[in-house]
Amino acid sequence: MLPAFPLNPPPPYLSDADVRNLPAPPPPFSSGSSRQHAGLSSIPPHLLLNIIHHTFPQLPGIDEGRLERQRRTLYWLGVQLRLVNRAFYIACMHVLRSTYLPAYSSFLRRPYSSDPFPLAAPSPTTPDTPRIPSLHRETRVLDLFIALKVREDVWADASDLHLGSEESFRDLFELMQPRARCEDLVCEMGVRAGVVVLGRARGRQVCFEDVSVKLSPRKVGLVLAGPGGARRTVAEVERRRDERLEVAAKALVGELKRWLQGGR
Repeated sequence: MLPAFPLNPPPPYLSDADVRNLPAPPPPFSSGSSRQHAGLSSIPPHLLLNIIHHTFPQLPGIDEGRLERQRRTLYWLGVQLRLVNRAFYIACMHVLRSTYLPAYSSFLRRPYSSDPFPLAAPSPTTPDTPRIPSLHRETRVLDLFIALKVREDVWADASDLHLGSEESFRDLFELMQPRARCEDLVCEMGVRAGVVVLGRARGRQVCFEDVSVKLSPRKVGLVLAGPGGARRTVAEVERRRDERLEVAAKALVGELKRWLQGGR
C-alpha cells in the first residue's frame, strides 16, 4: 500500500553545477575511427604516371598491330582518361606532349622557332602574380595539335578511305603557332624590359593577359585589350616574310616601351 504523503527524490550524486560541466555523451553508433579512405586523387604522381605507361599494349591484337593499339590508347588518353580529375589530366598530358612533340616540331615553318613548354617561366614582378604563372600560349597550340593528331591517327588506322585534314594542320602552323610564339617572346622580353607583367599592371606597364599579336606577312602589331573588351593596336612594325620571330618581338617591345613612356 502506497503512503499517503509524497516522498522526496533521493539526493543527486553530483551538484547541479557539476552536472552542467559534464561533457556531452557520444552519439549512438559512433565510429571509433576517423580514417579517410584513399582515392584516385591520393595516388602519388610518379605511381600514376607508371600506371598510365602500363596501359600501352606491348603485343599485337587479333586484327591490329601493336602500333595501332598504342595509337588507340593515346586517343583514349586524350579524349577520356585525362578528364577523370586534375591528377590524371597532368599525367596524361605529360605522356601526350612528350609523345607528340617530335611530330609537332616537324610541322614548324621556317624560320619560326618553337618553345611550347619552356623550363623557366618569366619571373613575377608584382606581388599580385599568382604562384603558378599563366600557361604558355604556344602550349595551347601544341595541345590543339595533339587533339587533332590523335583523332587523325586513329581514323587513318580504322579506314583507308580517310583522307585526313591537311588544312587544319596548315591553319595551326601558318597562323596560330607563329602568333602564339611571338606573344610568348613579347612576354619574355617585355618582362625583362619591365613593361610587361604577369599580374596586375602598375604605372607604365601592361598585363600579359591583355596583350595579343596581330601577324601578317608584311607587318606585326601589338594589340592591347581595354575596359569593356575594346581592343586597339598600340604598336606596329614592318617585317619580312622570312624574318625571325625574335626580331619582330624585340621591335614590338621597343615600340611598346616608347608608347608607355609617351603617356599612352
